Amino acid sequence: MNERCDWCGNDPIYVAYHDDEWGVPEWDGRALWEKLVLDGFQAGLSWITILKKRDNFRAAFQGFDPAVIAEWGEDDIARLMNDPGIVRSRAKIAATIGNARAYLEIESRQGFAPFVWDFVDGAPRQNRPANRHEVPTESPESRALSRALKAAGFKFCGPVITYAFMQATGLINDHYLTCPARARVEALARPPQPG
Repeated sequence: MNERCDWCGNDPIYVAYHDDEWGVPEWDGRALWEKLVLDGFQAGLSWITILKKRDNFRAAFQGFDPAVIAEWGEDDIARLMNDPGIVRSRAKIAATIGNARAYLEIESRQGFAPFVWDFVDGAPRQNRPANRHEVPTESPESRALSRALKAAGFKFCGPVITYAFMQATGLINDHYLTCPARARVEALARPPQPG
């Protein structure tokens, strides 16, 4: 029986996200950072809210270029607080600017992607949930990643947020055993080889 993970419901945007993106291993540091920032904006909201505003976020945050965002200040916060296309939380906007600075520090030291992937020893964890009741909201890995990110200066990166981030970016494969996307995600478990 091939049944998609039921958390995405029937919304076409959510279904497409589940089928095409969720759980696919992401090896690009900037793309990982963007997803972590968006997961931080989700805190207290549903993911579908963020997903529907994702293009607005990308425009407002200039393609989530950390080098650009790290230079922002109070004028940029004020500008974003007046943008109805995004979630207008001063704390989350300010955190994004600080997170961009923290990202650049990690990126220059070791690379953000290797930093993140080290928490799963460089290969996706292949969980085997049969249903949503077998999917945790956090794990030892997400707690360790959360602690390391906070120590580096990140905000809005608690262990539940980092677990959702790890699921979404393929560090953890939590597609149900019955889900048609599971095998495809498993097949992408190796990082791209330098060519």
